[in-house]
Amino acid sequence: MDPAIVTLAIIGAAIVLFIWEIIPLALTAMLAVVAFTLTGVLSSSEAFASFSSSTVVLVVALFVLGGALFETGMAARAGNVITRFADGQHQLIAAIMLVAGITSGFLSNTGTAAVLIPVVIGIAIRTGLNHRNLLMPLAFASSMGGNLSLIGSTSNLLGDTILRRTFEGTGFSFFSFAMVGLPILLLGMCYMIFFGHRFKEDRDDTTSEVTRNPEPKSLYRQYGSLIVLALTVLGMLLSDTIGLPIHLIAVIGALFVILIRVIDEKEVYRNIDLRTIFILAGLLPMSAALQKSGAGEMIANHVVGWLGGDPSPFILLNVLFLLTAFLSQFMSNTAAVGLMAPIGGTIAVSIGADPMAVIMAVVIGGSCAFLTPLATSANTMILGVGNYRFSDFAKAGWPLMIIAYLVSIALLPLFFPFYP
Repeated sequence: MDPAIVTLAIIGAAIVLFIWEIIPLALTAMLAVVAFTLTGVLSSSEAFASFSSSTVVLVVALFVLGGALFETGMAARAGNVITRFADGQHQLIAAIMLVAGITSGFLSNTGTAAVLIPVVIGIAIRTGLNHRNLLMPLAFASSMGGNLSLIGSTSNLLGDTILRRTFEGTGFSFFSFAMVGLPILLLGMCYMIFFGHRFKEDRDDTTSEVTRNPEPKSLYRQYGSLIVLALTVLGMLLSDTIGLPIHLIAVIGALFVILIRVIDEKEVYRNIDLRTIFILAGLLPMSAALQKSGAGEMIANHVVGWLGGDPSPFILLNVLFLLTAFLSQFMSNTAAVGLMAPIGGTIAVSIGADPMAVIMAVVIGGSCAFLTPLATSANTMILGVGNYRFSDFAKAGWPLMIIAYLVSIALLPLFFPFYP
């Protein structure tokens, strides 16, 4: 059987199980990994390579660094600072999303979420608010904030590279993405503040590890956790200059925070969410399978083929935005952009249009990772911590998708004309 069809069947079955949750989500993810191996879509080494992938290593290291903030009481202190300036749930959500959005404009959304998750939990403990009402706005803001600058996301840099090298365009300026990304973030904040944050207290939160309120530790441990985290974040920002990958810098920070006894071994293990790790490691092969089997390209080619030989640039922009947004729910947004940007750019050039708007639409669409916990590492990280269900993301995220879509199709032709 065609590997692309097999891949789509496995992913389809996994999505059904994710939505129904008749078995644990981590088990569903690992069953998909085994299915890819047994059907020959991926080799065993390819299927299980995700456990040693840089993404998983980065997430584990950030769990340790975030856990140090939480265990020492520094997260609670940081939460106290935020609550002094924000009174009530609406203001807190606004503050959290603003901080997360701005931070992720210059740091990865995974790093942003990992740093702020313990702070948000500290705020929930201090205020008595439902932590689920605060964590999902955090994750969504970290995705939207990536569109505030050229370095806000790997996808932004990839789109810029494709535009420059493949289509010999002038490329995007440092804040080109902000012309569309900032309105999306601001409108997304308004939606989450007034409508998208409400989760009922219908699940047992009292026994969850994340709702513990640890006793404050010594000032040495508190400020030690903060200083190591700050230096690690700085190192990640300067990774190209330093010459080290960000996941290695994060691991060095995690090891250092243990070596200087800011956090002990027992606390380390307590703050590494194995459920999240297994889900993340189980989901990454889906992206690899979509690429290797050609399933992602098959979907793209079929949809683009429906446009005909001489499509309207505006229709092309709409279709590519929605298609990339769909693919990014189940594969990395970088992979989705890498697949769709050359296709969209080529079609735009063939009809005499500037490919800049189309490629921008692809990049923005790829960042609309709101509908599933598979879509970004930040979503996956809050899944277990927030005790969310798979369907919670779709319920809260689909209006955000509509907001991003409407803003993009309205502003992209204005700022990036098809025929300049």
